[in-house]
Amino acid sequence: MKPIVSIVIPFYNCSYVDQAIRSALSQTYPNTEVIVVDDGSTKELERLTPFMNRITYIRKDNGGTATAVNEGVKKAKGEYICWLSSDDHFNQQKVEKQLRFMLNRGAKASFHNYDFVNKDNEVLLPFVGKRFSNAKEIYLSITNINPINGCSVMLHKDVFKDVGYFSPNLRFTQDYEMWCRMLINGYVMYYLDEVLLKYRSHPESGTSKHSDKMKKEVRVIKHYYHSKIQQFMVQHSAWLKNIKF
Repeated sequence: MKPIVSIVIPFYNCSYVDQAIRSALSQTYPNTEVIVVDDGSTKELERLTPFMNRITYIRKDNGGTATAVNEGVKKAKGEYICWLSSDDHFNQQKVEKQLRFMLNRGAKASFHNYDFVNKDNEVLLPFVGKRFSNAKEIYLSITNINPINGCSVMLHKDVFKDVGYFSPNLRFTQDYEMWCRMLINGYVMYYLDEVLLKYRSHPESGTSKHSDKMKKEVRVIKHYYHSKIQQFMVQHSAWLKNIKF
């Protein structure tokens, strides 16, 4: 029996949500479930209607992306979890290729590259993410920036049981904090060098509207985690360098 992969889509007043859902439902990998977590939306709800008999729909009070993703993860039946923002969309083979990549390596966590697209799905920048050849490079990179797009990540559900869920106290950088927490606990995030995600730029995105708040959260995360990451690298340098992608 092939493992179930759960795709969690947090949704709040987003006009692109139907495209996100359609991309999740169109995966070539057959054993998936799609969970849409409505984080207290007041508009664009009609975009969900055509899909209601094919998704698991959860409605909750507004609490931010982390709370919505966490709610979806807790309800997920899947052994593996993906998160898809409601304004982005997956390539059709995303789940199939990424799961095969992880199973072949015994990985509990992985991510891949992505294209940067505009509101009309036109590619502005192809293959925009940083590329890696071994695990040590990821540890070095994350002390400066967050090189991992949250919607490119696939995690085994055991990761959440071990290190916890996304922090609801971080409204815009909950993914960055989660990756740091995973890395210092020895969860290597394997890099798949393929584009399997379209990441959308538009004026209403959190990145566009809240850049100052994001920068403040990033400073807090760096202050707390980066010395811990550097210490972990020193202790496990040879092991990390030998984990090649």
